Amino acid sequence: MSIEHTHSSASLSEVHQSVETSGKSKWKKIFAFFGPAYLVSVGYMDPGNWATDLAGGSQYGYKLLWVLLMSNLMALLLQSLSARLGIVRGRDLAQANRETYPPVVNFILYVLAEIAIAATDLAEVLGMAIGIQLLTGLPLIWGVSLTVLDTFLLLVLQRYGIRKMEGFIITLVAIVGASFLVELILVKPQMNEVVKGFIPTIPDNTALYIAIGIIGATVMPHNLYLHSALVQTRKIKRDDAGIKQAIKMNFIDSTIALNLAFLVNAAILILAAAVFFKSGRTDVAEIQDAHKLLDQLLGSKLAPILFAVALIAAGQSSTVTGTLAGQIVMEGYLRLRINPWLRRLITRLLAIIPALLVIIIAGDEEVGALLVFSQVLLSLQLGFAIIPLIHFVSDKKTMGIFAIKPVTKIFSWLVTILLVYLNMRMVLSEVVDYMSGTNNVFVDGLILIACAGFVVLLLITIIYPLRSRYREDAAAGIHTTQVSLGEMETPAYHRIAMALDFSPRDKDIVTNAIAHGNEHTQYILIHIVESASAKYFGKDSDDLETRRDQEQLDTYIALLKSRNINAKGVLGFRRRAREIARIVHEEKADFLVLGGHGHKGFKDWLYGETANQVRHEVKIPVLVVQ
Repeated sequence: MSIEHTHSSASLSEVHQSVETSGKSKWKKIFAFFGPAYLVSVGYMDPGNWATDLAGGSQYGYKLLWVLLMSNLMALLLQSLSARLGIVRGRDLAQANRETYPPVVNFILYVLAEIAIAATDLAEVLGMAIGIQLLTGLPLIWGVSLTVLDTFLLLVLQRYGIRKMEGFIITLVAIVGASFLVELILVKPQMNEVVKGFIPTIPDNTALYIAIGIIGATVMPHNLYLHSALVQTRKIKRDDAGIKQAIKMNFIDSTIALNLAFLVNAAILILAAAVFFKSGRTDVAEIQDAHKLLDQLLGSKLAPILFAVALIAAGQSSTVTGTLAGQIVMEGYLRLRINPWLRRLITRLLAIIPALLVIIIAGDEEVGALLVFSQVLLSLQLGFAIIPLIHFVSDKKTMGIFAIKPVTKIFSWLVTILLVYLNMRMVLSEVVDYMSGTNNVFVDGLILIACAGFVVLLLITIIYPLRSRYREDAAAGIHTTQVSLGEMETPAYHRIAMALDFSPRDKDIVTNAIAHGNEHTQYILIHIVESASAKYFGKDSDDLETRRDQEQLDTYIALLKSRNINAKGVLGFRRRAREIARIVHEEKADFLVLGGHGHKGFKDWLYGETANQVRHEVKIPVLVVQ
C-alpha cells in the first residue's frame, strides 16, 4: 500500500530531528546546523530565473544588478522568518495554515501550493531538457521525456538520510557556481562598470517590467514551506537558549546560502551584459539563444558547454527540493502521506505532460513562453504563503519571546506589499494581453471571476488570523494535550503464527513467538514453497522441494510438541506476502512473527519485500525479527 493518512505532528517525520547538534567540537556543532538553506537556495537559481537574468543583462548591461541584490535581501528576510516558524513552533507553514484557517480556505491554499510546485517543476523540466539538448543535441521532446527518470533519484537519496541529500545538493550548487566562475574569467567583465550596477536606477518602462520579473521570479512560495520543515531535521535543546542558538545558526546558514544564489544570478546577468549587451545583441532573452551566441561571440567551445552543464545541475538540484516541498504541503494540509517515488512521479508527470503538449503542438520555439507562464503561476501563489507566515511569526501568544520585533514586522509587511503588488501587476498585464487577443466572452468571464476570487482569498488570508478566537485556539495548541493511558492490560494471544524460511533465523522467530504466548497458546508454523512447480500448480504441487519442505515443517512441529507446545504447520504456495496474509486470516491468528531479511534498496526490488507487504495486509500485531 502506498498511501496512508498520518496524524503525526512531525514535519518530514522520516528525518525529523535526525541530525544531532550537540557535538563536543565547537565547529562540529556549527556545521551540524548548516544544510537546510542550501536546499532552499537552489530555488533561487533554478532555470526559471535564468530568462529574466539574461534579458536584464542583454538589454541594460549591469544597470539591474541592484534589483538582484534587493531581491536577495527580501528573500533572506522571508526565509529567516520561515526558519523561525519551524524552529520555535515545531510547525511547518502548511501545518500552521491547517491549524489556523477554515477547511475550505485550507483546501484552496493547498491546491494553489500544489499548482506552484507543479509550475516550479515545469521550469526545472524545461531547463534540464534544454540543457540536455544544448549539451548533446538531443531533440527537446526527448530531453523532456528523459527527465522522468530522475524520479528514482530522490528515492535513492532519501535512503541515505538528510545529510547525504544536503551533500548531493551542495555538490550540484558547487558545479553551477564553478561553471559561472569560469565563464566570468573567460568574459573578463569591467569591474568598475559592475560596481556601478548596484546604484538603483530604472532606465525606462521595459527595464521596470524586467525588474518586476526578476523580483517576482526570485522569492518562490514552495521555498517558504520547505525551509520551515527542513530546520526541524536538527535536534536542538527546547529551552530558550537552545532555540535562540538554532535561530542564529540558521540565519547564518541562510545568509551564506542565499548569497551564493545571488552570486550565481549576478553571474548570469553579468555574463549577458559583458557578452551580449557589449556586442549589441540586446534581444537575447531565450536560454537557447544565449548558449548559441556564447560560442560565436567568445570564440570558445568551453563557455557554452559550461553553460549547459550549469543549467542541468540547476534543474536537477531543484527537482529534489521541489519534491520535498510537495511532500510537506500534502502532509501538512491534508495529513496524507504517500511514497516519495509516487509523489515524485505525479509531480513530474504534471510538469512533463504540458511541456510535451506544447512542444508537439506549437514546436520548440514556444518553450520560452511556457517558461514565462510557469513564473506567472508562481506569482499567483506567493502572497498566500508570505501573508500567513508573517502573521504566525508576529504572534506573541504562539511564538512567545521569539515573536519578531516591530521593526522586523514593518519591513516584512513592506516587502510583502511590494512583492504582492509586483506579482499582481505581472499577472494583470498577462491577463490583459490575453483578453485583448480573444473575443470569447465566456472565457473572459471566467478569468474575471477567477481574479475576483483571488482578491477575496487574499483578504481572507490577511484578516482571518487577526480574529481573537483563532489566537486563543492557536495559543492552546502549543501545549501538549494531557492524555491518560488508562488501565493497561497485558494482551493474551491465543493463536500465534510464525513465518519460517528454514534458515538459521528460524530459531529467533520461534523463540520470540513463544515468548509472546502462554501455556494455552496454539502456534501456527507457516512456510511458503517457492519452487517452479509450486508456483504453477499451487497446493497440487508434489515436487521434491515441496516434499522436503513438508518434512522440515513436520520436524519443527515434532520438536515443539516434545516440549509440550501446541503447534501445527501450514504450507503456502506462490506469492510469499499474499500467502502469509491469507493463512494468518484463515487460521484466525491474533499475532504474527516473521523474519526481516535485512536488505533494502535495489535488493528489495530484486528479491522482493515480504515483511513490509505482510504488515499492510494483516490487521493483527506483527513482530519483525531482524
